[in-house]
Amino acid sequence: MSSGTVVSWVKIIDNRDIYAIDLDRIGAFSSAPNGKITFWLPDSGIPIIINPKGNPESYYKVQEYIRQIGGYSLGTNWIKFSYDREEYVIDINRISAFSWEQNSKKLTFWLPDSKSQIVLHPRSNKDAYEKVLEY
Repeated sequence: MSSGTVVSWVKIIDNRDIYAIDLDRIGAFSSAPNGKITFWLPDSGIPIIINPKGNPESYYKVQEYIRQIGGYSLGTNWIKFSYDREEYVIDINRISAFSWEQNSKKLTFWLPDSKSQIVLHPRSNKDAYEKVLEY
């Protein structure tokens, strides 16, 4: 592996389960102020929540992956924004439904592989709102 290459597979131990996850298949990541990172398994909607204390090696691999996709994502449509006290990094290409309320200007979509709903408004999240609306 050459330097600068993103390692996309990560092993995560969650309770008694061991997951081998291809991060390239993940469409959304959420980072909370307490350091936890959440993402949802493809085709299942199961959330995986990791933190630096419980899963340090996997946590840092996922954190590095998120940092790198945000840094070189010229050919993709990853967007990053704060919402509900968390930082989200989302591949907008993987979103399958949007709702836009013309009068209120609210823009709603659901995270890939999740039931989580995001509601953006131009006054509270102008940059993310414009990127999603433009898409």
